[in-house]
Amino acid sequence: MKRSSKAFEIALSGVACAIAAGALTLGSYVGVLLVACILVAEVAIMVPLSKDQLWGASLCYVAALLLAFLFTGFYFINLIPFAVFFGLQPIANYLQKRFSPNKIVFWAVEAGKAAWFDLAMWLSFRFVFVPVFGLTETVWYPFVEKYFFLVLFLGGTLFFAVYDYLIFYCQRAVNSLVRRIRR
Repeated sequence: MKRSSKAFEIALSGVACAIAAGALTLGSYVGVLLVACILVAEVAIMVPLSKDQLWGASLCYVAALLLAFLFTGFYFINLIPFAVFFGLQPIANYLQKRFSPNKIVFWAVEAGKAAWFDLAMWLSFRFVFVPVFGLTETVWYPFVEKYFFLVLFLGGTLFFAVYDYLIFYCQRAVNSLVRRIRR
């Protein structure tokens, strides 16, 4: 495969950054759309990775986070899930897919990513979802509060297994869409 030029890498990363920053900003202003907008921003970071532009994806992550931070009036609370896990996961998946020599290393990295996901969800639940969305008034909150770590580590790890598989599949879909760009 022919190596892309630096101008193409910057342009592709800039478009991805604009989409990610716009989605994060929209999600911060419209609370109902926060999770969907974080996923849109995550898919946007996959665009430079589809052309093997790790540096462009990393800069896209940092720039999208900084722009969303500025556009939301320095309100970082809603950006915590993206900053801690969801923005870095496509980059981690790319590195895992590229540098894991065998299945044992692949599954060891998967276990590490599951623990990382559980810690990110704990942080997001404590500092984002409970105070921002007012989850203390919901019917299920006392149960979750009582058995929080059991629900988090069992339910979160099971959810992560399905979620990570779908994100790998989403990366393949983004790869096939971006492959149509002639560069």
